[in-house]
Formats: sequence, C-alpha cells, structure tokens
Amino acid sequence: MTKIQLVTNTIINQGALPLYYNADETVTLEILRSLYKAGIRAVEYTSRGEAALSNFTKMVEVRNAEMPEMLLGIGTIKNVQQAEEYYKAGADFFISPGFVAEVAAFLIPKDLLYSPGCMTPTEIIEAETAGVTFIKLFPGNALGPGFMSAIKDVFPNLKFMPTGGVDTTKESIESWFKAGVSAVGMGSKLVSKELMLAKDYATIEIETKKVLDIIQTLK
Repeated sequence: MTKIQLVTNTIINQGALPLYYNADETVTLEILRSLYKAGIRAVEYTSRGEAALSNFTKMVEVRNAEMPEMLLGIGTIKNVQQAEEYYKAGADFFISPGFVAEVAAFLIPKDLLYSPGCMTPTEIIEAETAGVTFIKLFPGNALGPGFMSAIKDVFPNLKFMPTGGVDTTKESIESWFKAGVSAVGMGSKLVSKELMLAKDYATIEIETKKVLDIIQTLK
C-alpha cells in the first residue's frame, strides 16, 4: 500500500480529521494525547504561528515514542518552502487552504498526500489534473452540503472533505455524509479555544469520542 493510500484510508476510516493549533508546546502535546486516547489516528496541526514548526517537530518526537499508529499532517501550507520544512520535520500529509501547483509537484512524487482547499469546479479540476486525489472543500460553511451533492457525480475518482463550519452535531455531520463526503475536517467546533485555554483535555477526549461514535452510526 502506498503512503498516500494509507493516509487516505486512515482519514476515511475515522471519518473526521481534527485540526488545531496552539502556541504552547505542552498544550499542543496534551491535546494530541487526548485525541489519540479518543481513537484518532490522523490529525492536522495548522501552521499558523511562529511556534508551529518547533511544536510540530516535538509532536513527531512524541508520536514516535508514544503513538506509533498516529499520522501527523500539517495544514495551512501555502508555498513550497513551508512544504519542504515540514517534509524534513516528518509530516505524513499536507493540507492547504487553496491549491498550490508547486506544492503538489513537490509532494505527490514523494508519495505524500496533498489535500488542497478548493471551492470551485475549476480549482478541483486543476488539482485533479496535478494528481491530487483528496480534496478539501473550503470554506465548508460557505459552500454547504448542497455544493457537494451538485458536483460529486462530476468527480467520481476524488475523495472530498469539508473543513470550516462542520458542527459536532449528528445533524451537521450527517448532512455532509449524505451529500457524499468521505470525511469531515473539524477545527474550533471540536478543539475549541475555550477548551484549550482551560486545558480541559478530558472534555476534548470525550467530545472527540462522541463525534467518532456519530460517524460510525452513519456508515
């Protein structure tokens, strides 16, 4: 099995991809442990702050020591320089807010999953032509499940995952899966700023388990 297929299967099997960023290294690692205990085996850390690269490097170190099955992805990749830095740091997959052809050309030949954010059929076609197989629908709250329903038959060979605006409720999650997505990306609705500030790792674990349980009932 290729690395791209392994990552794809892992994300689809769990059905939700948690994503978060925290400037504090300890908080970052404790959230990772909470997600792992909840049953998560693929997570996206977003490159949105000065501490992102050093924190991610530490996440890889802790993963290697404590959670061998965990796949660590990096999000908010906007150029090749960032992709190279996180490739050297050991990222298992890469996610962008938009499609960057140079990033696709750098990662895909290395058998690394690249999932770019797309919100138009033109962008999706460009990504598919570049070899992308897993599309991030972004921003999900602006597009809505109706967009997914309208385009899914046009792109039968692609997997889709909305990010942005997906709630932790069964109604929200179910509406996307019924529309044809393979997974849902979940950021602040799951790992909220309030929970991170309170360092309430137990609740993050509980809420994540609830989401995974909801998804299993929908499959």
